[in-house]
Amino acid sequence: MERRRCRESKQVSRVIVSTDDEEIAAVARDFGAETPFLRPVELAQDRTTDLPVFEHALKWLEDVEAYRPDVIVQLRPTSPIRPRGLVDGALRILLDHEDADCVRGVVPAGQNPFKMWRFQGEDNPLKPLLEVEGIPEPYNAPRQILPPVFWQTGHIDAIRVSTIAQKGSLTGNVIYPLVIDPKYTVDIDNLADWAKYEALVYSGLEMVTPGKPPRAMPDKIKMIIAISTAWSPTTWC
Repeated sequence: MERRRCRESKQVSRVIVSTDDEEIAAVARDFGAETPFLRPVELAQDRTTDLPVFEHALKWLEDVEAYRPDVIVQLRPTSPIRPRGLVDGALRILLDHEDADCVRGVVPAGQNPFKMWRFQGEDNPLKPLLEVEGIPEPYNAPRQILPPVFWQTGHIDAIRVSTIAQKGSLTGNVIYPLVIDPKYTVDIDNLADWAKYEALVYSGLEMVTPGKPPRAMPDKIKMIIAISTAWSPTTWC
C-alpha cells in the first residue's frame, strides 16, 4: 500500500523498500517498488531506530548509483491506513516552508498530557508531568482552556535529506504538522492489532489500497449465512 500511495503522488520519483527479508523484498517488487539492496541485519532489530536505516539507504544510493534525492518520504508499514492525497499534502507543506526540516503526521491526542503525572513509586507523591503558564493546576482545569495537543503517528514523515546528512537527525528542530483525521489512526504491532484494524479496512473508509478497493458493506443487510466447519451439521441462518 505504501507503494500505491507514492505512485499516486505527483512529486515522488522513486519508491524504495528497505528490508532485510528476501520474501518481503519480493512482495515489494511485485507491487512495483524497488529493492536495490537488503538492509543489514544489525539495522533490522526490535530496537533499531529510523535514523541509521535512512543513513544506510542514502549512503548506498550515493555510493553505488551516485543518486542523492532532495526529500525523503517515510511511510511506516505499521500505519497502513492512510487518506488519499497524504503524500502530496506533506510535500506541499515542506516545500512551502523553506525553514522546515521535516513534516510529520499528527492527530488530536486521545489523552491530555496536562492531566498526566510522573509516578515515583507508591510511597511517594505524584508530580505533574507538565505545567502551563498562567494555569496553576492544569490537572484540575477544564480541557477547553488547556493548550491543544496532538499526537505524532506513523502515517508519514517528509524529510529534507539535508536534515539527515547535515544535522544527523530524522526530523531536525523545525517540524511542521500535517493534521490527519484521527479515524485513520492505526498502529499495528501484533496479530491482535491486525485483526482489529482489518475490520476498519472493510468498513468503507476511503483510503488508498494496493489493488482494487474492497467492496463496502451494504446499507441494508438482507441475509446472513453462517457456515460451520465442525463435525456438526452446517448451520444456516
